[in-house]
Amino acid sequence: MDELVNLFTKAGGQFVSSPEVIAKKLKNEIKVYLFDWDGVFNGGIKGGQNVSLFAEPDAMGVNLLRFSHWMENQELPFTALVTGANNKVALELAQREHFHAIYLGYIDKGRALEHLVEEYSIKPHQVAYVFDDALDLPVAEKCGLRFLVKRPASPVFSRFVINHAMCDYITGFTGENNAVREICELIIAFNNNYETTLKERLAFSELYLSYFQKRQALPIAIHSYDWKGN
Repeated sequence: MDELVNLFTKAGGQFVSSPEVIAKKLKNEIKVYLFDWDGVFNGGIKGGQNVSLFAEPDAMGVNLLRFSHWMENQELPFTALVTGANNKVALELAQREHFHAIYLGYIDKGRALEHLVEEYSIKPHQVAYVFDDALDLPVAEKCGLRFLVKRPASPVFSRFVINHAMCDYITGFTGENNAVREICELIIAFNNNYETTLKERLAFSELYLSYFQKRQALPIAIHSYDWKGN
């Protein structure tokens, strides 16, 4: 465990909760991976011709994470995106990767968590949430594990989140520099099956194909919210 922790702390990661607590929750409680979009899969730049994109290393990281969880728990983890905008690129990724759900236009992200809990019979402590900013805090304060994506320009915000016990780990890398991949690598490593996950994926083994077929069969649920009461 110490060697693994050192790998991430040397890369700039900060364990707010103890690694042992994080590992225990991943093993015994977490069944859902919920990702914010802007500032998490990218740097959050918008306006003009700029669109909030994603990077393939992050997409691969999420796929490997789901495969790792599937091998460890014999079930697909519920995987979802939430974004305050009606982001076509986020929808594209969720559809391509066959996520369970995407929440579009949820500026009040607490409403997305409420719907997730009610619609899918999920308990908040079963959710691992990846986030980066203020609008995410109503979700972060309720979830079982919280991964804050680093933004060096927000040291007071990071202090606030730490002081109010709203995160368990702060990434060493920013959203535009593959923070999602960092978090996925950390979780897979804590599952104690990183080498198996990678080898089975590289071999496109029967085990991976079994997972992949189940993943591809998932129908994505698209939930939209427009602030007009719809």
